[in-house]
Amino acid sequence: MSQLSRYRFAGGTAVVTGAASGMGEHMAHGLARRGSDLVLIDRDADRLAAVAGKIRGVRVETFVADLADIAGLDELAARVLAANPRVTLLVNNAGVALSGTFDQVSADEFDWVMDINFRAPVALTRLLLPTLLKSPGSHVVNVSSLFGLIGPPGQTAYSSSKFALRGFSESLRHELADRGVGVTSVHPGGIRTRIAETARVASGASEAEAAQGKESFAKLLTYPADKAAERILTGVEKRKGRVLIAWTAVVPDILARLFPTSYLAVMNRLSPSTARKASAPQRNTTSTGS
Repeated sequence: MSQLSRYRFAGGTAVVTGAASGMGEHMAHGLARRGSDLVLIDRDADRLAAVAGKIRGVRVETFVADLADIAGLDELAARVLAANPRVTLLVNNAGVALSGTFDQVSADEFDWVMDINFRAPVALTRLLLPTLLKSPGSHVVNVSSLFGLIGPPGQTAYSSSKFALRGFSESLRHELADRGVGVTSVHPGGIRTRIAETARVASGASEAEAAQGKESFAKLLTYPADKAAERILTGVEKRKGRVLIAWTAVVPDILARLFPTSYLAVMNRLSPSTARKASAPQRNTTSTGS
């Protein structure tokens, strides 16, 4: 397996989904500071325009799209490539959060999470891979989650999507290593973004459960999104295969490796508060990354 040299941001073009706020917004600014031209995608047109309007010194294009529309991704990719035939970095950052036990989550809700968190990144990677392969040294970033490392109760849909994205990323990394394209899987802990405002609760959950879940969730999001974005871009530069962000991701990952079938029980014994932090969605975005 060949060893890729450090990723060179300057002069490249980066496509970032979920770019209207949170880690996506901060990655956009970080990429611009490093000299990358930008293609920013989100469904929130106003927020996306505001982010793009603050960036100077590089070319910035925006595309308003809802990644839940899997059938529309072919057209989106065609529009992106028509204006940017040479893409060197794809950051699949957009995603959604959904809390609820399996029997509370409807089939449509489950599919909605899988579409945005897994099928959309896979589709965009497939559609943009030919141009990435034309530029040896390119890179793909898939933002998974702490719940792509552990699977707590109440997160069946979310964990399914994030484990799937992790598996896709790891296999893709091995496939592309000798073809000049790197792949990084990102697993954030409690990042301070708008996700607490926009997270959905399963339709089968009661109003009390929904309110309590959102309130508890909001208290757990403490790690600054700008620092998380810098951690990701540093990982890209160094071609890291996996980036874990915040101790709320690092500690559960270690415990899951040591106790693969009983890590939640161990976490409860070691620290009930740690276990609670591992029982709420730990991601960064809304359905298109807001």
